[in-house]
Amino acid sequence: MADPMVQTIHRDPALFYWILFPISIVMVLTGVLRHYATILLQPTPKKLTLPALREQRALLHGINLRTNYSTISLPSFLSRKNTLVAGYKNGEFLKDPESRGKPAGNPMTDPAAMEGMMGMMKGNMAMMIPQTLIMGWINAFFAGFVIMKLPFPLTIRFKSMLQSGIATRDLDVRWVSSLSWYFLNLFGLQPVFIFILGNDNAASQMAQQMSQMNPGAAGAGGIFQPGQDPDKLFKSEAENLEVVEHEYILEGVEGRILGTAGML
Repeated sequence: MADPMVQTIHRDPALFYWILFPISIVMVLTGVLRHYATILLQPTPKKLTLPALREQRALLHGINLRTNYSTISLPSFLSRKNTLVAGYKNGEFLKDPESRGKPAGNPMTDPAAMEGMMGMMKGNMAMMIPQTLIMGWINAFFAGFVIMKLPFPLTIRFKSMLQSGIATRDLDVRWVSSLSWYFLNLFGLQPVFIFILGNDNAASQMAQQMSQMNPGAAGAGGIFQPGQDPDKLFKSEAENLEVVEHEYILEGVEGRILGTAGML
């Protein structure tokens, strides 16, 4: 059987230095600038009062218990579970028990809520403005260029991802366009940013999107969002704890270890 014909495109070697390399460098520098711009735009964290801190820590305690219940024994789990569920239902952990059952206030009249929304808007601006400028720069100067060929085969499903801006039906899917190289850098530079800026960085586009989708993961200070009722969150967490079926992973661990060592 004859070998399949290899598709060859004669490209100027200077494309690597004038397109691929500059796009990569600009993306890395933009990510570093985005990281420091995000830090500068963050408001100064306010000191929480003791009731507010207790309210947030109580909810996090229930979430951690539900997530890591298998590492504690059944009596310890039941003791913690019963205490938290009773407190959640009775409103013992609320910073303002008198507001229980009342409709949530308008977040537009809450200074803390307005400050949180302004912070989110600043984060969106720091994310969208550089992205728009770089896309305009690439479309203006590098549109339609085929800059590299991947050394491994790919299926046809990758064609739209790797050849954005090139309307060619028969081009081998391994060829990468300049615009596609931008998107690959946009979502694939997280290891580089971790190496340069550390794990807790705001340079990655994907990391920023995930932090906005899950603000509570950033810490206890953002677990209650504007317009949310803490009492409803407590009751929901109480229901989650009540349906947990406990399973202690250390049950009989001594016998398992001795059996693995051949001593039983």
